[in-house]
Amino acid sequence: MHSPLEIARNYIDIGVHKANLSPFKMVLLGFFAGMFIAFAGVGSTVASSTIASASVAKIVGACVFPAGMAMVLIAGAELFTGNHMIIIAVLSGKTSPARMLKNWFYVFLGNFLGAAFVAAMVVWGCTPDLFGGNVAQAIVDAGAAKTALTVRQAFVRGVLCNILVCTAIWMSYAAKSVPGKLITSFWPVMIFVLCGFEHCVADMYFGVAALLTAGEYGIAAEGLTWFRFLFQCLLPVTLGNIVGGAGVVGTGAWLIYLHRTPYSRRTAESEQEEIGIAEEY
Repeated sequence: MHSPLEIARNYIDIGVHKANLSPFKMVLLGFFAGMFIAFAGVGSTVASSTIASASVAKIVGACVFPAGMAMVLIAGAELFTGNHMIIIAVLSGKTSPARMLKNWFYVFLGNFLGAAFVAAMVVWGCTPDLFGGNVAQAIVDAGAAKTALTVRQAFVRGVLCNILVCTAIWMSYAAKSVPGKLITSFWPVMIFVLCGFEHCVADMYFGVAALLTAGEYGIAAEGLTWFRFLFQCLLPVTLGNIVGGAGVVGTGAWLIYLHRTPYSRRTAESEQEEIGIAEEY
């Protein structure tokens, strides 16, 4: 496996690559990530919708949802929350804040489009009809619960969520095999779902799906409006995700492993080459 120091160094190159993508690729890759997370949201809702025990339903949904992160990591896509780690490349002086913000903007847009696309297709494809309409009620209840949060609650839960999401991504880079990446990324994502923390890309799906389902199936839900979804849920959750991902994990990793490090990546690679040559002789 890669050590934390190696992960930090590798992420400089990863961050530069992400920051230098064209806007078209950022949006398209973001679209796929939005779809992947939305599919995980669909699966977790369907899996837990008929379970009477709230605690068991929560555990089941939490165990299904990491499939979204697995698709992002293995299939390849750009996830807004994960890309907060680009701050490592910025703080290392390898890319600019403007390029990072450009990436965040276009990837966020792509994520929203992808999540909304799946939400619309799920509703129009009558997936909420499953289990006698229980899935429809579960979708609306999930969206209503998110819009019922206060701004402070949404923000704080967003911070906690993206600490775990970026930790999941960080841990996945330690693994050198597909099974390793799946296993290491599973646990932090499961914990954030189990604890009810808020992920802005997941909320894009849950909010849009709930609003469309409520309209299509005539299910009333107090407080479930587009305004509350966008400004009382999605906006503060997004800001909290940025603080948790870029502020806590990304900046923290840079301070621990790269700030005032006495040797550069190139120097470290040269040392490894010299060790290899010495061993040969």
